[in-house]
Amino acid sequence: MRFVLVTALLASLCAKAETPKTDDEKSLYAIGYLVGSRNLGTLNLKPNELKMVQQGLADGAQGKKAVIDPEAQGPKLNEFAKARADAAAEKEKTAAKDYFDKASKESGMQKFDVDVGGKKVSYLYKTVTPGNGASPKAADKVKVDYEGRLPSGTVFDSSYKRGQPAEFGLNQVIKCWTEGVQHMKIGEKAELVCPSDVAYGDHGHPPTIPGGATLIFTVELKSITEAGK
Repeated sequence: MRFVLVTALLASLCAKAETPKTDDEKSLYAIGYLVGSRNLGTLNLKPNELKMVQQGLADGAQGKKAVIDPEAQGPKLNEFAKARADAAAEKEKTAAKDYFDKASKESGMQKFDVDVGGKKVSYLYKTVTPGNGASPKAADKVKVDYEGRLPSGTVFDSSYKRGQPAEFGLNQVIKCWTEGVQHMKIGEKAELVCPSDVAYGDHGHPPTIPGGATLIFTVELKSITEAGK
């Protein structure tokens, strides 16, 4: 399977921009795209850097002798990947701060602070449609409908699209949800604006959520399905 993945990615890098037509071509493109987005997407490779990746893939897939010792380069690979991921996360956080600051001035928006590893982090909360039921506690299990999107407007997850509410323990999700949903009452629809420190952090959730991303959720609290112990 590893050889298939490398070969598929090699094909996707070497080929000209073409639309896959046969089922095999579509499968190869899909494998290449998924491997590229999940394993290379956070590196933000420039065209000349991508060519170097292509050369290494080609040499390895064709059984040629490596021009450098790949095993000896191992520690440097981790340093390279971390540096690129950190830089991308900082860029994302800088852009997201503008969105957060603007959203915090919206009518009805509330700001709440939460402790994360000894650091105060703020998230935003706004009631869209009031509810009149009970509010859950952190240990409770709840049923919700929701949509999650990036500041760009891109939807990365939606129970509405799946046609089925989600059910989970409030202490089993991101910090922003654990804290924010406790402010809701059954029947309420609210918006949560969650900076990365109370969401998926600098690592994100590739390929849909970049590292450092602020997330915006629309949440409807349907019910408290199980009281925590």
